Amino acid sequence: MAEPQWLKDMNPDEYMQEDFDATGKSRYTVTGINKEDPDWLDQAAKKVHAAEGDDYVKLDSGLLTVNQINWMLRDTIGELSFVDDNNQFLWYNRPVDPNAKMKAKRVPEQVGDTMNDVHPHVANVIQETKKVVHALRTRQDGHDDVYMPVPTGNLKELVLHYYKRVVDDEGNYAGIYEWVQDLYPLVKYFCETTGQKLVIDEDATTGATFRRNSDPDAKTGASTKAEAAKEEKPAEPEPTTDTASGASEN
Repeated sequence: MAEPQWLKDMNPDEYMQEDFDATGKSRYTVTGINKEDPDWLDQAAKKVHAAEGDDYVKLDSGLLTVNQINWMLRDTIGELSFVDDNNQFLWYNRPVDPNAKMKAKRVPEQVGDTMNDVHPHVANVIQETKKVVHALRTRQDGHDDVYMPVPTGNLKELVLHYYKRVVDDEGNYAGIYEWVQDLYPLVKYFCETTGQKLVIDEDATTGATFRRNSDPDAKTGASTKAEAAKEEKPAEPEPTTDTASGASEN
């Protein structure tokens, strides 16, 4: 994913200390249950007598049943997930369609896992994830969120990972929620309804991979900068005849 410069500049000696084995204990950590147990959710819910089904939950601005909350979050646009301040993966909005292909795949058995277990140990995945978590935990350079686009090389697939710092009522770090979404359907609709265009900036110093294999959609008004310039260029004047000499003007 494409990191912002302030994230690239972070000190690895600091962010690599993030405890991705979740060995600590936060305010809401459910203890006494193996975090790697695929049945963690049911066991933890039973231990804390969690509300479920038609039980009501009083929120700060509403009263909903657990079912209503589930239905609403399940159909919310994009993929949502939540990791607490102890780096334990606690929730994601599972798709209605069990065969749905997620951009950031999660399965029910992962709920309760540590960040170390959720993420694959390939390339720099763990290192880069620790960087994001530590940045939001410490509000690196005052940042409360991280935007990370995924270079796909295709204008018809604009995948964004958005990470937001979550705090409690006193402003203390409580975890991170991640929102993953292909923005193209939204951009496409916006272009169609407003008559605007998605234009590649050839002068940009970043995003080179987005400019490769791009497949602009003419119907939505998406075009390259060169095409846009061509459209806006005034037509060349037609040659005129000098009636006196019979010569054509250049």
